[in-house]
Amino acid sequence: MSSSASADFSSGRFALNASPRILIAGYGRMGAALGKRLASEGCLVWGLRRSPPEQFSLVRFIQADLLNVASLSSLPTPLDYVFYLASSDSSELTAYRRAYVDGLQNLLDALERVRANVIRLFFSSSTGVYGQKEGEWVDESSIAAPDYPEGEILLEGERLVITGPVSGTVVRFGGIYGPERNRLLEQVTAGEAVCSYEARYTNHIHVDDCAGILRHLMTMEDPEPVYLAVDREPVERCEFLRWVAQQMDAPPPRQVPVNELGKRARRSNKRCSSQKIVDAGYSFLYPGYRDGYRELIRRFLVQSQGPVM
Repeated sequence: MSSSASADFSSGRFALNASPRILIAGYGRMGAALGKRLASEGCLVWGLRRSPPEQFSLVRFIQADLLNVASLSSLPTPLDYVFYLASSDSSELTAYRRAYVDGLQNLLDALERVRANVIRLFFSSSTGVYGQKEGEWVDESSIAAPDYPEGEILLEGERLVITGPVSGTVVRFGGIYGPERNRLLEQVTAGEAVCSYEARYTNHIHVDDCAGILRHLMTMEDPEPVYLAVDREPVERCEFLRWVAQQMDAPPPRQVPVNELGKRARRSNKRCSSQKIVDAGYSFLYPGYRDGYRELIRRFLVQSQGPVM
């Protein structure tokens, strides 16, 4: 570990005089949750994105485009840790490739050019790299063989990280939810939520646990190449939607044949295990979907009622 990244891992806080230097490339909701936490613990954090966010707080802003090589010429150096948290801005395959392969390769090249001396790079991937769809349990040892091109592109990005010039760790997230992600709650309220007659398992993780897991991995002396990041409670989709609807006093989900589900729901039917990250010492803030969704539902219902006249 470089001298700038010396940290008091046992206390769960970084030593303020050490100030590990961290770049978060793709500073969206997950990046903001991670950046604010690390900066409050004494880290020097830079958030890289194309346009300024509404709030940047303790995190320093770098205006750059991961697809524009020239804009990456002014990265801070040295850097101790890099988090690549970029996401696709559309479902088009070209957008997936730009986000998870081209932008990543550009950043890796830029880090090498400026001799950033990075200890480890963390890459945000997805449980979508698994092709299992019969309700099987999967973990880090399971075969990742997606049968759709988006998953293949994610695997290509993972390979760049694991075999690249910087030591890398891939984190496969599944079903991220949290504040401002209200599409599902809006569907339930409107009676538009659907699930299939056949059991289809889903996996979830609160955005605060996404940030927590990334931070935890950063404090580990030698994290492994791949971790799954989902909560402790995979759940059948109809069961999950019925519970949400009950909490909201909304209509239960409508059941339809599998082929009437959306593309993502059709290909998602596996139970992901987060045992490895738990064994590595991480404790979930929201170990099950009920723990996280109760507060989201409460806030959503308050906002939906509007101001009291």
